[in-house]
Amino acid sequence: MKKDPTKLRNIGISAHIDAGKTTLTERILYYTKRIHAIHDVRGKDGVGATMDFMELEKERGITITSAATYCEWNGHEINIIDTPGHVDFTIEVERALRVLDGGVLVLCSVGGVQSQSITVDRQMARYHVPCIAFVNKCDRSGANPMKVIEQLKEKLNHNAVAIQIPIGLEHNFEGVVDLISMKAVYFDGEQGEQIRIEEIPAELRDEAEARREELVDAASMFSEELMEAALEGEIPEELLIEAIREGTLKREITPVMMGSAYKNKGVQPLLDAVTRYLPHPGEVKNVALDLDNDEAEVVLDPDPDKPLVALAFKLEEGRYGQLTYIRVYQGTLRKGEFIVNSRTGRKVKVGRVVRMHANDMEDIEEIPAGYIGALFGIDCASGDTFTSPGIRYSMTSMHVPDPVISLAIVPEDNKSQQNMSKALSRFSKEDPTFRVRVDHETGETIISGMGELHLEVYIERMKREYNAIVNTGAPQVAYREAITSRADFNYTHKKQTGGAGQYGRVAGYLEPCEEEFEFVNEIVGGAIPTEFISSVEKGFRSAMAKGQLLGFPVTGVRVVINDGQAHSVDSSDTAFQAAARGAFREAFPKAKPVILEPIMKVAVETPSEYQGTVMGSLNQRRGMILGTQDEGDMCVIEAEVPLSEMFGYSTVLRSATQGKAQFTMEFATYRPVPKGIADELIKKEQEKKKAA
Repeated sequence: MKKDPTKLRNIGISAHIDAGKTTLTERILYYTKRIHAIHDVRGKDGVGATMDFMELEKERGITITSAATYCEWNGHEINIIDTPGHVDFTIEVERALRVLDGGVLVLCSVGGVQSQSITVDRQMARYHVPCIAFVNKCDRSGANPMKVIEQLKEKLNHNAVAIQIPIGLEHNFEGVVDLISMKAVYFDGEQGEQIRIEEIPAELRDEAEARREELVDAASMFSEELMEAALEGEIPEELLIEAIREGTLKREITPVMMGSAYKNKGVQPLLDAVTRYLPHPGEVKNVALDLDNDEAEVVLDPDPDKPLVALAFKLEEGRYGQLTYIRVYQGTLRKGEFIVNSRTGRKVKVGRVVRMHANDMEDIEEIPAGYIGALFGIDCASGDTFTSPGIRYSMTSMHVPDPVISLAIVPEDNKSQQNMSKALSRFSKEDPTFRVRVDHETGETIISGMGELHLEVYIERMKREYNAIVNTGAPQVAYREAITSRADFNYTHKKQTGGAGQYGRVAGYLEPCEEEFEFVNEIVGGAIPTEFISSVEKGFRSAMAKGQLLGFPVTGVRVVINDGQAHSVDSSDTAFQAAARGAFREAFPKAKPVILEPIMKVAVETPSEYQGTVMGSLNQRRGMILGTQDEGDMCVIEAEVPLSEMFGYSTVLRSATQGKAQFTMEFATYRPVPKGIADELIKKEQEKKKAA
């Protein structure tokens, strides 16, 4: 049976935390008969929502990984990806939007447009994803869907138009008026599965007509026929639907629907709208780069008979090995065929091909163009492109934000050590925003991510899925030591034991310089034989690897040697290296040493109303504000802040700005630590040595 790609929709459901994405997906699956009972997201019935299948997700009542499923509605196939709302898991939203054709932006009728709705909207714009807005929770006290439409216009610059209005609100919420058919729609039956259509209640008639007029005005910008029909006063429904669809696909109209997923109201009309207004794969322009032709752009055609181009957008370690989620853009991916990974050039054979329903899977023979499926046992990275042999195309990869927070982790025992390294290699492969490195200066394993919750979840998963018990601590800041004034040295290294002795004398001075290390030889008359000069340099370099204040590397030193002495028998390479180390140890304390700390360049993007609060929070952290600039209703504050003060900042910033601000940071320079703080650090280091 040949599938009709015009009857296919790939959609993502995304929103701010707790706007009701997962509950909405649960209802969609119920009405499309994919599941036979509705479960609660908070898992009160012990089952939890279908799409939140991880134990952690059920306990916390949040979505951590995006889950994929599919269903059928009125002869259309719909692939759905339910994405997380927390900013810590933003990569999950990013990769879902990369492969989707349309989106449903869920908004809470009380909270309206919240910070994460703004982030999700920015991501939708980045990938040009057309969307429908669904104002959820119209049954909550304080619900005001019309205010949400205003916020969509003001905060997100959407041309938001209501295509429904609510019948009653809060505890009186009964149904919606459909402004296209101009009928009232009620949801009866135990789970709202029976739809009753009636005339519009008399008290809503005027409002419905006024709103319908606004809708026709907005839609007629996209259809001359509709404009003419509106002037004549007779508007066929199909014409209005066609015009709204046209505007939605161009991202110039956002149709707004209303309902309450929890109370089973308004979900079926939303499914109708998905099939009516959101694009099928053939209406979305997807581009690949031809690697054999100087990366020229190639427009892909969702034709199942053309050569294959598919994108691996997410990896998961499943019960049966690595599961690779894949979206096919052109051609057909068949079981048993060979495909090529265009990044590595390796040829791989397609083993098992499945369709996902949360964490259940169903074996299939092929994935045609436009569809989303998954493969088993294929070794690849997130963002790899697979093609038929003979072509080398690469899809542009998704935007991966840099991690902003790090933690040091230490395994409790040897078994945990082995399990931890397995877990870390898997997590960093699955999630590009989760990074792992070993600090060669401190020997600690450092994990970095998008926020404290992000890292907390991975540490918890290490414990549950890998039985790796780890202790966490703030990562050691990589301090440096430096000198601030000139100091002379004149050091003799003498060792006389039985047999050959050791002798070497080195004299000169140390002074601060711009470079990391400079070595100047001013010796005349061969006081130190030429063959030992490099030994002296080597000795100074090794002494600088560990300073005397905190044991961190010393930087910014010029060593000048101008005198010395050698012994015809006892001088050697070892003796002069030892003499240089002794000379450095002698001169360093006299050169007024200081501790340097890494300074980060921090940029905070915040709504203007929190500008003062954010600047205050940076000043409290010894930050130096470099400047601010306004970008619309947002404000970007740039500052330089010591790294040691930035731990835990993401949590502080979110609570100070209701989660609306975000920050990025990168290394800028090293600066001396203020005296009081330096004394404190040295005291701690001495206590540590005593304890050891």
